[in-house]
Amino acid sequence: MRRRRRPTGGNDNFERWLLTYADLITLLLAFFIVMYSMSSVDDKKFDQVTSALNGVLKGGKSLIEREGTIPSERRAGRGIIHLGNLDMIRERIDQRFSRLQRRDEIETEITERGLVIHVLESALFAEGEAELQPRAQEVLDLIATELVGIPNHVRVEGHTDDRPIQTLAYPTNWELSASRATRVVRYYIENFEIYPGRISALGYGRYRPIVPNNSIENRARNRRVDVVILTMDLTLKEPSSQLFSPDFAAESNSP
Repeated sequence: MRRRRRPTGGNDNFERWLLTYADLITLLLAFFIVMYSMSSVDDKKFDQVTSALNGVLKGGKSLIEREGTIPSERRAGRGIIHLGNLDMIRERIDQRFSRLQRRDEIETEITERGLVIHVLESALFAEGEAELQPRAQEVLDLIATELVGIPNHVRVEGHTDDRPIQTLAYPTNWELSASRATRVVRYYIENFEIYPGRISALGYGRYRPIVPNNSIENRARNRRVDVVILTMDLTLKEPSSQLFSPDFAAESNSP
């Protein structure tokens, strides 16, 4: 009588199932540990954790970059300014203008975009013009002391009130606001060590007022140039200008 052969591979199948189960339990445990460690709800950190877990489950990268870390392709050897640092910069700017008794010519605020420095038209330009007045140098120089040496992107934005303009140089408020922003950018590039790739000019015309255009005082506040130091997140979303940077040019020309 032939002896029945015992099936083989049963233990192997059981062990493979057990490994899969153990991997699942490990991932769940890691997930709950991370969630428990978050003592307060932080949207940015939560998004980072979610992205990291998705990366693990899909076989991608499993490490979360430390907050404030710049990707290698964008790293320039200097740290990105955080919101806390921007608030310190804001305090220093306010103190400088207070000492000069020109505090009423600027307003500063921290927004989701970063530090916004509102410079009134009267501090920089004659009404309806885009050439810097002599007294504008003092204002722009005080702000420039905080722009030099930080890697954050800087946006200079021109704004007008709602009154129409129609001249040979500036047919509309679009041209006037853009020309004013560009003139401030040129001043910073030509007089300070600010790399042109990390500063830009925008013209919004009448369409970004900070107060209603219903009085002389409010219109004066809306006629302004905003110098915006962007946050870390927005800075890293700016298009890279590495190909045009001085460091890249020097490396390209080296043997």
